[in-house]
Amino acid sequence: MGASLLAAPALQADTGAQTEALYQQHCASCHGSDRLGGMGPALLPENLSRLRQAEAESVIAAGRPATQMPAFGDTLSQDSVTALASFIYQPPEVTPVWGKQEILASHLLPYPQGSLPDEPVYDADMMNLFLVVEIGDHHVTILDGDKMEPIHRFPSRYALHGGPKYSPDGRYVYFGSRDGWITKYDLYNLEVVAEVRAGINMRNIAVSADGNHVMAANYLPHTLVLFDATNLELMEIIPVENDAGDSSRVSAVYAAPPRDSFIAALKDIPEAWEISVKDGRAEVRRMQTDTWLDDFFFDPGYEHLIGAARDGKHGYVINLDTGNTIAKLPLPGMPHLGSGITWEYQGRRVMATPHFRTGAVSIIDMDNWEVIKTLETEGPGFFMRSHENSPYAWVDVFFGPNRDKVHVIDKQSLEIVKTLQPAPGKVAAHVEFDRYGKKLLLSVWDKDGAVIVYDANTLKEEKRIPMNKPSGKYNVWNKINYEEGTSH
Repeated sequence: MGASLLAAPALQADTGAQTEALYQQHCASCHGSDRLGGMGPALLPENLSRLRQAEAESVIAAGRPATQMPAFGDTLSQDSVTALASFIYQPPEVTPVWGKQEILASHLLPYPQGSLPDEPVYDADMMNLFLVVEIGDHHVTILDGDKMEPIHRFPSRYALHGGPKYSPDGRYVYFGSRDGWITKYDLYNLEVVAEVRAGINMRNIAVSADGNHVMAANYLPHTLVLFDATNLELMEIIPVENDAGDSSRVSAVYAAPPRDSFIAALKDIPEAWEISVKDGRAEVRRMQTDTWLDDFFFDPGYEHLIGAARDGKHGYVINLDTGNTIAKLPLPGMPHLGSGITWEYQGRRVMATPHFRTGAVSIIDMDNWEVIKTLETEGPGFFMRSHENSPYAWVDVFFGPNRDKVHVIDKQSLEIVKTLQPAPGKVAAHVEFDRYGKKLLLSVWDKDGAVIVYDANTLKEEKRIPMNKPSGKYNVWNKINYEEGTSH
């Protein structure tokens, strides 16, 4: 909450007005009088979806270590703490606004383009760097992928989401936070060079194939926002509505490099959008879909989009040139298509995806769009990764009692050949390979966690690098070259 503590007796919050007063006294200085965020994150129901109310009470009372969030347990009564936690999970009486004026006012430009040296300030293969997001205390570690040693660690915005995106040359990385902040970071000079807040609740960002544009996908407000990538200057706000005027949240936005466009998944309207930027303006092409689609996957040539249906049982294949649905896939339990991967199998390309709700990996022939195998796992999974130079695909068991395990799948036999349990009782998740496919990193997703380095061929552990709840790892080469085994 707020950074200042008042030496006042415990307060009781019996009414909404009293709770509002408590919030303004203790929380508004960091989180904003309107709960839209400031030095601290926004405190709105949409932004708190991953934090249970009981956990929020604990944070208010005990604070957050290694952050500016202090403890209020000695200042406020338990009733007041409970009332405050309940208050921030209630929608505001007036729907908050985040438009052109607010975006422009948020823009920060500590280092305009061209003001920093064009050579790295350290020695490393810039194409084999990893960025490791540590969600335990909201930091990012830059890791040398040859030495497997940290180079630098810096604080990030609260709750990064959707994975960082790189400029085509790998020099700059762009982060998106759930609070709507876009951060441009210079990997040569280890400096934040520009920031802007695109929305109140943002799902993710995408960087165009030529590196000239950044697009943000928002839940709140219902917008797509286009920026010039050079200094993150606002170009256009695109209201997300259908012809009837119904608006929609945006589930995600993706760059489609071969098409020189962006593809957006809509949450509340059965449409998918393709957005092209021409003469500095966005042109939107709308594709009607058979149902609401929550998550997307693309074939390597970006000729087809595969979307997960809201019913959690099917995937729909859409031809991006015609906009027509050409196939319906039976998928058992809400596939996480954004984590899907592809590889060559018996002379044809297949894709594979884990599922949120069932212990299975679906493997699909991308020529005839048929499920050729459903591989049983020890629980629902979240992330799947491989590399074109590796014979193996890795998938975690993120949900359920076996979340401390990870499966290794032989990409030609389509069988699980090994199950690892690197830290019993702690979540093991999210693999990322180095640029060569020779080594890989796996997260022990815990406050006292680590990134584990494995030999990608022998599957032997080589070392552990201690980190604070490391989640995603993102290799520069794999990301800018759209390596077939990593997420796009």
